Amino acid sequence: MGGGAGGAYRRPEGPAGHFRTSVHASPLFARAVARLLCRVDAALGRPPVLDFVDMGAGRGELVSGVLAALPADVAARARAHAVEIADRPAGLDERITWLSELPDAVTGLLFANEWLDNVPVDVVEVDSAGVPRLVLVAEDGSERFGEPVTGAPADWLARWWPLPAEQGLRAEIGLPRDRAWASAVDRVVSGLAVAVDYAHTVDARPPFGTLTGFREGRETAPVPDGSCDITAHVALDACAAAARTAHPPSGALPAPSYTARELPSARLLTQRAALRALDITGARPPLALASSDPSAYVRALASAGEAAELTAPGGLGDFGWLLQPVGIPDPLEPAPRDAPGL
Repeated sequence: MGGGAGGAYRRPEGPAGHFRTSVHASPLFARAVARLLCRVDAALGRPPVLDFVDMGAGRGELVSGVLAALPADVAARARAHAVEIADRPAGLDERITWLSELPDAVTGLLFANEWLDNVPVDVVEVDSAGVPRLVLVAEDGSERFGEPVTGAPADWLARWWPLPAEQGLRAEIGLPRDRAWASAVDRVVSGLAVAVDYAHTVDARPPFGTLTGFREGRETAPVPDGSCDITAHVALDACAAAARTAHPPSGALPAPSYTARELPSARLLTQRAALRALDITGARPPLALASSDPSAYVRALASAGEAAELTAPGGLGDFGWLLQPVGIPDPLEPAPRDAPGL
């Protein structure tokens, strides 16, 4: 939540100056996404133009890594889009189209890595009378109660984050994220939409919410003055349900047209499971390699360490992956046998 004028995402350091994502942790992440794009390509019958959309692209690190990792025949057909509110970075690969909004139509893979957690949400807290009320925040971070929650936000709370009448309990109303995700999925004509984020589901919502800030790699108070990235975990189960409606919810982000269509069921899994399905396991190389090829053993050991960080319990491995196929089977279960190797 740092995209406003003077916000953290528009500053020169960008998001990487405040927090570490899977993209920054290891090039293995971009290679895994490239492998997923190849599977989507195979499921689509290898179309003449294959879209890859990096939603919330930061400084273009992921889309650049994906292009670099693609096999030559896939790269020749790939059309890369980076969607980001900040200006295009200097020196970015000229094959990448830099956009401030989603393209109208996508045939391929739309990948939103830590995008939804930065779609702003309202925070609510239960008052002494047991009533959920909006939490209003001043620029210095001080808080006060606003109005009781009513209407569509109250309906969302009742379904997706029911709050007992216990003073001090908090929730983040994910309705804007549902609408944003539904709008993004609507742009996918055929292929796969993926959202990756810290997440929780309705059976395990945190009792006091997750709103926090990050400044220079450290967690800090979420003060909305542009000096830090402000974020909150995502109710990905609610996003999944919103995208499967025939029409996105009222108030969805603008799109060229909304047509009624039946989407297959979305799937939620951990990053650990998703990356393992894409052959990122963190397994150590055999010790015999240390004797036969020491340099190769050191490289393989370093790669295993990076893979372990990406899949670690209690860390990046616990991220949620929301997969929404559109017109194709789920490319992670089972993986197509004829996808090009990476």
